[in-house]
Amino acid sequence: MKIAQIAPLAESVPPQLYGGTERVVSNLTEELVRQGHDVTLFASGDSRTAAKLVACTDVALRLNPKVLDHLPYHVMMLDKVLRRADEFDVLHFHIDLLPFPAIREIADRTVTTLHGRLDMPDLLPFYKAFPHIPLVSISDHQRLPMPPVNWVGRVHHGIPPGILAFNPRPTTPYLAFLGRISPEKRPDRAIDIAVRAGLPLKIAAKIDDVDRSYWNQTISPLIANHPNVEYIGEITDAQKSAFLGNASALLFPIDWPEPFGLVMIEAMACGTPVVAFRSASVPEVIDDGLSGFIVADIDEAVAAVKRIDTLDRAAIRATFETRFTVERMARDYLAIYRALPGVPDVPDDLSDYRLKDAALALRVA
Repeated sequence: MKIAQIAPLAESVPPQLYGGTERVVSNLTEELVRQGHDVTLFASGDSRTAAKLVACTDVALRLNPKVLDHLPYHVMMLDKVLRRADEFDVLHFHIDLLPFPAIREIADRTVTTLHGRLDMPDLLPFYKAFPHIPLVSISDHQRLPMPPVNWVGRVHHGIPPGILAFNPRPTTPYLAFLGRISPEKRPDRAIDIAVRAGLPLKIAAKIDDVDRSYWNQTISPLIANHPNVEYIGEITDAQKSAFLGNASALLFPIDWPEPFGLVMIEAMACGTPVVAFRSASVPEVIDDGLSGFIVADIDEAVAAVKRIDTLDRAAIRATFETRFTVERMARDYLAIYRALPGVPDVPDDLSDYRLKDAALALRVA
């Protein structure tokens, strides 16, 4: 199957540091190539992929200090995609609502995965205006605010089984917080939980410009007041295995309609349990009492942390391997692609794709 993957340009694919959507696009793209499909990735020029890369900017936009507005670059990318649209059996967009007016005539062989929150009031009239565009959600909860639209599937994220190492026995107990420093992610709750549980907390997170005042006014003073809390900044994929795998638990104390929460399955891949607030997608991802604990408030979170040793880290890893691998994610998307009315019936003769692993790894390197 000839597949176009169209990624956001804010980060490279995969991202050098933080970047959830771009990481998902990378995982999916590499797995589709590994399975023998002809994949073209439209992304920033500093992306690394075994697919055919169409560079739509020189570098990720967040890394270019001269870029003030991301929209013109995404419009130029969309123009590149549409000029080549006839080359592909299916076009998979990851840039939210931007392409909708331009893909009306080819919508029956496109799919758009919505990666963000959908409860913003301005989105309701927009999606009402485009009810025929094929959409995929990344959780069931994500769909709740939407008007009637053309949902063609729900696909939970997946990651490669070998990218994060399983750690059965962390040696130095600490709690981990991984993500963004922002009010909706509630690092302040994480600090409170760690202080009350009497455990160290390590925070690996990026600080966007929009959240700089929240950091300066709220989180930085809290860290300064608590010697058990350490801010280590953004970390790379290569650092995640040690950061998550050595943690006693990942704290996920969100306070917003999280569409999925990739960090939860990254922790699970390491065998690390997740203590998460009961919100949005959390009950779809965490098996309460198996891969972590789902809590309602700070008191319950502190109690859960104190019970974390009752969970079996091998069982957590096994749950990840059953539910959240990239192979499962790719399989789900391929089923959606093939069901689109405009996609030709492509023979599924991919039994030898595992033989290509070594060659693809060399191409990426």
